[in-house]
Amino acid sequence: MALRKLVILYFILLSFNASSQIRLPAVLSSGMVLQQNDSVALWGWAQPGEKIMITTGWNKTKDSTIVSNGAVWKCKVKTPVAGGPYTIILEGSSRIELTDILIGEIWVCSGQSNMEMNERWGLPDVRAELAGCANNSIRFFSIAKATSPNPQDDCYAKWVNCDSNTLKSFSAVGYFFGKKLNKDLNTPIGLINASWGGTPAEVWTPAGLINNDPELKASSDKLQSFNWWPRDPGAAFNGMIAPVTSFSVAGAIWYQGEGNTAAPDTYGKLLTTMIDSWRRAWNKDLPFYYVQIAPFKYGTTNVGNLIREQQANVLKHANTGMVVVSDLVDDTADIHPKNKHDVGYRLANWALAETYHKTGIFYKSPVYKSMSVNKDKAVISFDNARNGLMTKDKKITTLFIAGADRNFYPAEGIIQGDKLIVWSKSVKQPVAVRFSFSNTAIGNIFSKEGLPVAPFRTDDWAVEQVPAK
Repeated sequence: MALRKLVILYFILLSFNASSQIRLPAVLSSGMVLQQNDSVALWGWAQPGEKIMITTGWNKTKDSTIVSNGAVWKCKVKTPVAGGPYTIILEGSSRIELTDILIGEIWVCSGQSNMEMNERWGLPDVRAELAGCANNSIRFFSIAKATSPNPQDDCYAKWVNCDSNTLKSFSAVGYFFGKKLNKDLNTPIGLINASWGGTPAEVWTPAGLINNDPELKASSDKLQSFNWWPRDPGAAFNGMIAPVTSFSVAGAIWYQGEGNTAAPDTYGKLLTTMIDSWRRAWNKDLPFYYVQIAPFKYGTTNVGNLIREQQANVLKHANTGMVVVSDLVDDTADIHPKNKHDVGYRLANWALAETYHKTGIFYKSPVYKSMSVNKDKAVISFDNARNGLMTKDKKITTLFIAGADRNFYPAEGIIQGDKLIVWSKSVKQPVAVRFSFSNTAIGNIFSKEGLPVAPFRTDDWAVEQVPAK
């Protein structure tokens, strides 16, 4: 009997000891990167009422916090300028020592398959990197695909150094983005990959913001269901974004839009709603840089170009930037262009210029500004073309012009400095011009610095969405 009591007491003490252990979420671990010059949160779980002491290797002082009656604790600590490696020691009823911690810049990489794509998709530009990619100052945190009806406080992932093995399964766009930042800033870079091929933007947006907005709800209801990815609003946000919103980051990059062609007209509202929800979740005006989807032969005409138009309109939203990639496509029958190197570098240039205030970088594609009419010719003006425009061919392609009858005809065009002059013998009084405005159109007008002009139209007429012939 005495032995039995001792065994029971042992298991009671063992159970109490296990429940009183300090626990941390996956994103807080050895090998992580913390945001520099910030007040970053450290948090986790422990016995209610317990006092947690925190010692950081960069300032040697102790911070402390008391575990709530819900067994949750959180403490803010100040981080220095980029550097490391450092340690963090957490002490309470148990002790945790985190090692090999770098201080630098953290970016979230999210979206659907064009963000998810990695070397295992057969990408030659990533394969060429493998032999020399090892870099302990670039670190990856790849969040496993997960959904939930409610926001989660943890996820399945692990911080790893960039090397020839870990790179094979990491976002190619994210890697090239981080590689350029690491080189140009001379700063450690942490990259959090939360992407899922095929997903519409609704799943990355809190459900209430979709379901309580009649317009967004109607568009969400048009989404098809598939066995390979979720369609329910908020599902991926809850499972893959919410677990890291207490973790301080510098900003986010985004490559998505192909999954929303069922309702292209509301995509701009959807994306800005998602951006704002992320900013509220992080309690920060996150820089948000995204990729305009590439030309592709969709089954319905005028859906890809309408998504691209909506994405261009999102540029009006504060602290956003858009990369145009129409020139990086070699097969419009493939929804997954293989050139991810230049996509990542163009995104990095937006961050270097706008977030890190580096000068002398040409990072903005020319975008349509206004149209005027001079007799039988339309004169198109652009933003972001101060040094002028150019074409790499003898003739400008994918140009169309219409009069008051709204019938579009193939048009001629010439470049005059930073202006595009457009005309057709079939249209005596121009009313509207469209450039590269179709699912598969690849325009051939560039800034003098070599960035492609974003597809545009000058009209706001209704655009048919019908099955492609």
